[in-house]
Amino acid sequence: MTQTYTAFLRAINVGGRTVTMQRLRELFEELGLARVRSYIQSGNVFFETEEADRAALTARIEEHLERALGYPVPAVLCTLDELEAIVAADPFAGIEVTPELRLCVLFLSEPLPAELAPPASSPKGDWDLVGATANAAFVVLHLQNGRLGGNPATLFGRAYAGTATSRFFHTTVKILAAAKK
Repeated sequence: MTQTYTAFLRAINVGGRTVTMQRLRELFEELGLARVRSYIQSGNVFFETEEADRAALTARIEEHLERALGYPVPAVLCTLDELEAIVAADPFAGIEVTPELRLCVLFLSEPLPAELAPPASSPKGDWDLVGATANAAFVVLHLQNGRLGGNPATLFGRAYAGTATSRFFHTTVKILAAAKK
């Protein structure tokens, strides 16, 4: 059965490491993945595959990208149904958006451990974990002097052993719309 995935890639077009979306699409096509498309420059790739083993597929993508690009590119795969459920959950309902707040989805390779169960807040007050599913955490980021306190994908430090990559919620909504095309 064919499955549509969105690969949320970390470390794409940040820190001086750049790759064009055309090249990124070519790399996914080299893996035999079908209907490969990308959305914006931050490493969101849509594709179809009949491969059923998500962990093996993720490992294959990560290994191929690292060989081709020369640096690790962690990937979190999300099905179209999972992405729809994340957006439909409206995880930030009732939170008033202000210039000091950013609403962020952390796509997770593994569920959060029990000690990170929401609600939770950082000791520095720069983020609040307001919800989570098996494959996503919903975080309100509080800007400090107009800036994010760090990379949202690393908020949980060593307490989280999986891979996380972040997208703002409004971007996630746009990614879902693009994935459905």
